[in-house]
Amino acid sequence: MSEKTKNPAAGKKAEGLRVPWLLSVEYEYAAGHFATRFFQELRDNGRIWGVRCPGCQRVYIPPRPVCGICAGKTGEWVEVGDEGVIVGCTVVNVPFIDPMTGEQRPIPYGFAIIRLDGASTALYHFLEETDPKKLGVGKRVKAVFRPERKGTLLDIKHFRLLD
Repeated sequence: MSEKTKNPAAGKKAEGLRVPWLLSVEYEYAAGHFATRFFQELRDNGRIWGVRCPGCQRVYIPPRPVCGICAGKTGEWVEVGDEGVIVGCTVVNVPFIDPMTGEQRPIPYGFAIIRLDGASTALYHFLEETDPKKLGVGKRVKAVFRPERKGTLLDIKHFRLLD
């Protein structure tokens, strides 16, 4: 007896059953010890802190419990400056919905990868400047904090050029 005789569906590609459903789920999750302290310092004191790896001395911003280079446990908290250097940047001219706010982001806006003074890693953040001729790798910037802070990375409104 052939396989098709035993099982008439053999050899046929089954189509999955689809049920159209729009699901909206609100949730909260614990930020953990490192992110909690980082965001509390931003919110309460307008200061940026990272953690140092005791093995290779790298300072991580945002802080993390394990060094990505030597796998050592981090833990020594160090304040880094609110100034730093652009290590990559662009000006965005394409409108999109900002996933952090759910609102369309006004264009144009500057965006950069910024290595803060005293940090070994970099943050991605918005820039005040939108003229690409004024932006560039190596330019110095300073964080501009919002007067009302909530404990998120958006407590830094943007970075402004110092040069």
